[in-house]
Amino acid sequence: MRKILGVAAAASLILAGTGSPPASAADTPYDVLVFSKTAGFRHDAIPAGIQLIRELGSANAFTVTATEDANQFNATDLARYEAVVFLNTTGDVLNATQQTAFENYIRAGGGYVGVHSAADTEYDWPFYGELVGAYFSSHPAIQQATVRVENRAHAATAGLGPTVARTDEWYNFRTNPRSSARVLSTLDESSYSGGTMGADHPHTWCKTLQRGRSFYTGSGHTQASYSEPGFRALILGGIRYAAGRTRADCRPETGYTTLYNGATTGWSQAGPGGFGNSNGTLTSSGGLGMLWYSAREFRSYSLKLDWLVPGDDNSGVLVGFPAGSDPNSAMNNGYEVQIDATDTPDRTTGAVYGFASADLAARDAALNPPGEWNTYELLVEGERLQVFLNGVKINDFTNTDPVRSLASGHIGIQNHGTGDDVSFRNIRIKELGGTAPRVGPITGAAGKCVDVSGGSTADGTKIQLWGCQGSANQRWTVNADTLRALDKCMGVAGGSTANGAAVQLSTCTGVGGQNWRPQSNGSLVNPQSGRCLDANGGSTADGTQLIIWTCHGGANQRWSLP
Repeated sequence: MRKILGVAAAASLILAGTGSPPASAADTPYDVLVFSKTAGFRHDAIPAGIQLIRELGSANAFTVTATEDANQFNATDLARYEAVVFLNTTGDVLNATQQTAFENYIRAGGGYVGVHSAADTEYDWPFYGELVGAYFSSHPAIQQATVRVENRAHAATAGLGPTVARTDEWYNFRTNPRSSARVLSTLDESSYSGGTMGADHPHTWCKTLQRGRSFYTGSGHTQASYSEPGFRALILGGIRYAAGRTRADCRPETGYTTLYNGATTGWSQAGPGGFGNSNGTLTSSGGLGMLWYSAREFRSYSLKLDWLVPGDDNSGVLVGFPAGSDPNSAMNNGYEVQIDATDTPDRTTGAVYGFASADLAARDAALNPPGEWNTYELLVEGERLQVFLNGVKINDFTNTDPVRSLASGHIGIQNHGTGDDVSFRNIRIKELGGTAPRVGPITGAAGKCVDVSGGSTADGTKIQLWGCQGSANQRWTVNADTLRALDKCMGVAGGSTANGAAVQLSTCTGVGGQNWRPQSNGSLVNPQSGRCLDANGGSTADGTQLIIWTCHGGANQRWSLP
């Protein structure tokens, strides 16, 4: 407990701008490679950046190797490191063999951190563009700007306030990374001159790529940046995430409506106790009570919220309950997704309280410890409730109790009692239309059906064209942006965005590669890639592999949904 309290105290110093980043005493030791080779403009801040990362390593259980020798990008050397930092690299810094080694390292579970001009690197290497998230386009003169922190659950940004004013060189990017990454902060273009991306100008983000993790920030041009407490904490959090020492939900996120991000309009307290509201954070006290969104009830939705416990504390998120001022009625007529990592399996973090334990192995692998933020997604579709922790599915529960119904109701957060001090941030919801899922075949060119090869339910099973037979492997459920068969999702292999990437069956996780949006011309667009579902080569033969391809409106890209 003393170590946990030390983290919280150090975090408060960051906000005050008077201390160093919090020590991560619980991290198992790891190794980081800092790569700063340049083949274009060379930043004079590189030495300061190397020194900063060495200092962070000394205080936070990781060793640092700094190099500009690209020959270290081979399978043997890369295997020594949990994360690789591209520190103000520029230009073409790796040859083809080195690129292959690094790509394999990332796809197998390695971590990448890109700082500032890491986005001005390797323009002719498509994998790197996918990894960094967006390439540099231009920048105005160095000046002060306002950074708006969009996600304060990630370890890199958890210690920052909702807005930060600082001086740096502010990058414009060639594309917006939001469709493939979780944006952590954006630039307010009204606060400075020279921004070209408009109202949505991502600045720092994170993402996953197969088993690998990527973190990028556009900050870090000036030498002074590397002595700023907030920037130092940002880099530390990015390194810890990339190295797998802290977890975060880095799936792309769009279309959510804020229910709480500092203002409690629409919320009501039921029962004793309550919540303090400061710095965009709700903190429970007393109880047993509940803060519930009384303004309206919801049907079919994705509810996301960030939560933190300082120690062995107890709370929960309630869903599917009728309006009323009695928190006990809400628990008896709805369901509680528990927050308490030390209780019995059906009453611990991720459990549907009293009804269904979480997958404890998956929960433990995804859970951040006391003193760090976690993110829940509660996905309610009819009577089905799926629970995601930091982007990982840990529970899948279907209501069969005629007294209760998940299909409609209110949502709330619990204040459990004195000493159970749980904090919440950024409560947001995405409604999924409220209509029943549509079920039936998906047909394409020549009247052929979209088919799961051999009726297999294994992840990676080929999705193909086949003559329509009415079988279960040709019966698809259209549910929000997902297409499901055999209780799994149609997705792009490896989350690829490249032309020709295969379409396959995989466990539904909510990643961008599993989203499909019908267009008025009959095409199905994968929004992460911007490409269309396509019967390879325009063939209508049984067994034709489905892929993604640049949208062209041809017959092999037109589909009829149930």
